[in-house]
Amino acid sequence: MENKSRASLLMGAAFLMATSAIGPGFLTQTTVFTKELLASFGFVILISIIIDIGAQMNIWRIIAISEKRAQDIANDVLPGLGYFLAALIVAGGLAFNIGNIAGAGLGVNVLFGLTAEMGALLSGIVAIGIFLVREAGKAMDRFAQIMGFVMIALTVYVMFTAEPPLGEAVVKSFVPDEIDFLAIVTLVGGTVGGYITFAGGHRLLDAGVKGRQALPEVTKSAVSAIGIASIMRIFLFLAALGIVAQGLPIDPDNPPASVFKLAAGNVGYKIFGIVMWAAAVTSVVGAAYTSVSFIQTLSKTVERHSKWFTVGFIAISTLVFVLIGRPVKILVLVGALNGLILPIALAVMLIAAHRTKIVGNYKHPLWMTLFGIIIVITMSYMGGYSLINGIPQLFK
Repeated sequence: MENKSRASLLMGAAFLMATSAIGPGFLTQTTVFTKELLASFGFVILISIIIDIGAQMNIWRIIAISEKRAQDIANDVLPGLGYFLAALIVAGGLAFNIGNIAGAGLGVNVLFGLTAEMGALLSGIVAIGIFLVREAGKAMDRFAQIMGFVMIALTVYVMFTAEPPLGEAVVKSFVPDEIDFLAIVTLVGGTVGGYITFAGGHRLLDAGVKGRQALPEVTKSAVSAIGIASIMRIFLFLAALGIVAQGLPIDPDNPPASVFKLAAGNVGYKIFGIVMWAAAVTSVVGAAYTSVSFIQTLSKTVERHSKWFTVGFIAISTLVFVLIGRPVKILVLVGALNGLILPIALAVMLIAAHRTKIVGNYKHPLWMTLFGIIIVITMSYMGGYSLINGIPQLFK
C-alpha cells in the first residue's frame, strides 16, 4: 500500500506541474504557432521538450537533495535573493491567474451559456473548494490527474476528426522548413517558466519525497511531468495542423476554439469548453499552491495559515477579473518579467548544486550542469528581448 501511495504521489506531482502548464495561453500559443509554421512547428515542440526536461530535472533534483524550497535555496546562495525570486513568482502567478480565471469563465460560457464573469466566479469557488477539504494535497493531486486525463482524451478525439497529415508532421519535426527561435522560447516559458516548474518540485518536498534516496523517483516524476504536458501539446498541434492543411480558416479571436469547432462541429465546440475549463482551473490551482509555497517559509504567519492564503490568492484573482476584467497591460508586463524567471531561478539552482553547505557531499552530474548553463544563457537572451519589446506595448 505504501508503494502504491508513493507512486500516486509522484504521479500527482507530475500532473500538478503538467496541468499548471496547460492553461489558456498554452492552448492559444500552440494553435497560433501551428497556423504560422505548419508542420515545421513539430521541430519547435521537439526542441522545447529537450530544453524543458533539462531545466526541470536540474531544478527538481536540487530542491530534493537540499530538502528546501527554491526561495530558501536562493537565500542560502545570496541573502535576500529568495525574497526577490518569491516576489517575481507571486507577481507572475497572480497576473497569470487572472488570465486563467478568465479562461475558466470562457469555458463555462461555451458549455452553459453563462456570462464569462459568472463562469469565472463559479470556477473560483470550485478551485477554493479543493483547498478547503481535509486532505487538500491529495484532493489537488487527484483533481489534476482526472482533469489531465480528460483534456488529453478529448483532444485525441478532436485530433482524429481533424485528420492531420501525420507523415509530414513526423518528417518536418526533424527536418523543418524554418526554425523559429522565438517560438521555441515561448513554448519553454509556457511549460517551465515562472511558477510552473516549481509546482511539482515543491509538492514532492511537502509530501516528504526528498533526499539522496529519492533522486531516481524525483527525476522520473520530473520527466513524466514534461511528458504529460508534451503529449497534450502534440495532440493539439496535430489537431490544428489537420484544420490548416484542409485550408479551413482559424478564427484569430479564439484560435483553439475554432480548431475544435471546425474539426468536430458543435460537439467539438462543447469539447473545447470542457478542455478550456479543465486547463484553466487546474492552472488556477497550480498557480495558487505554488505562489503561496514561495512565501510560506519567508513568513511565519503565511506558514501557519497557508491554506487561507491560498484561498485568498484565488479569491483575489477571481474578483479582479469579475470586477475589472482581464488587465491586459499587467499581463503584458508580467508576461515579459515571467520570461526572466526561469533563467534566474535555474542559475540560482545551478550555483546551489555546487555549494556543499546546501547540498552536502552530493555531486551534481556535469552534463546536467552544462545543459542548465546553455538553457540559462538562451532563455536570458530571449527573455530580455521579450522584456524590451513588451514594455513599449504598454504605452501605445
